[in-house]
Amino acid sequence: MSGGAIGGYFELELPQPRAIPYLQAHRYQSARSAFLALLRAGKPARVWMPRYLCDSMVAALREAVFEYVPYSINEQFEVVTEIDLQAGDWFYYVDYFGVCSIEATRLLAQLNPAQVVLDHCQAFFAPPRPCLAVIYSPRKFFGVPDGGLVVTDLPLEAPAEQDQLSKQRAEALLERLAESPESGYQYYQRSERSLADLEPRRMSQLTSRILASVDLASVQGRRNDNFRYLHERLGHLNRLALDPRQIDGPMCYPLLIDAEGLRGLLIANRIFVATYWPDVLEHAGPDTTEARLVRQLLPLPCDQRYDDADMARIVALCTQFVNR
Repeated sequence: MSGGAIGGYFELELPQPRAIPYLQAHRYQSARSAFLALLRAGKPARVWMPRYLCDSMVAALREAVFEYVPYSINEQFEVVTEIDLQAGDWFYYVDYFGVCSIEATRLLAQLNPAQVVLDHCQAFFAPPRPCLAVIYSPRKFFGVPDGGLVVTDLPLEAPAEQDQLSKQRAEALLERLAESPESGYQYYQRSERSLADLEPRRMSQLTSRILASVDLASVQGRRNDNFRYLHERLGHLNRLALDPRQIDGPMCYPLLIDAEGLRGLLIANRIFVATYWPDVLEHAGPDTTEARLVRQLLPLPCDQRYDDADMARIVALCTQFVNR
């Protein structure tokens, strides 16, 4: 018989748990800590890393004290640096915004898949591919306080400790639900800072339980519908060549457009459009592709919280600004 508690006060009301996505994955408190665990297990000689990338993944390399080789991409997220992958090297490629499946396929055909790590932090619904490892970040897609997944055949040892900070990180989620995004932003920033501790820990029970409550099929379908809505109306403005038939469950609609001031207009109208990744500007020249992507790419929200009316509001602001 189970010794679980029966009766007493209620916990947070959640749907009956479904299966955790990617059951074969190793679960950590963040994607960056998952990457650190992978590095420690695989011990690569060098890792080829894109210049257009969140500094947190490079921080994992520094923490593990491994050499990395930066490479460049073009505005279509295609690798343009000549890659000289030596024995013992790894090649790290990001499925940016969940729209890069074609380039990922090309790279796996060109390189030795056993040396390729795919970053699916922005492509949660892209299934694992036969390669060295695939890394996921569920908190970029769902209302979970933290969490990272890695699918790999490398023997990763489960961390001795389980993450214990999820309850504090959940404060941002609860504040936004109870009040507003603005009032919860300070808690969100504090939550992000807490994830700077890269030491791998097991995913918390809270995050695992919330993640198991998500209706993945519904989320995926709504993201696809919203993406197509935006593309049908804004695609002619977009320098990115996107094919919705090749995109499934994207993180956002990446609008690459030289329209200074549009980001500010959207934010002023409470359409919160992030900048990925401002720290890139510290080491990228002002005229590089990476710098243009930081300044000009607008990741328009298209996630499961929104419907056609919300997408129409985004479209109206963008078209009015461009046609002013």
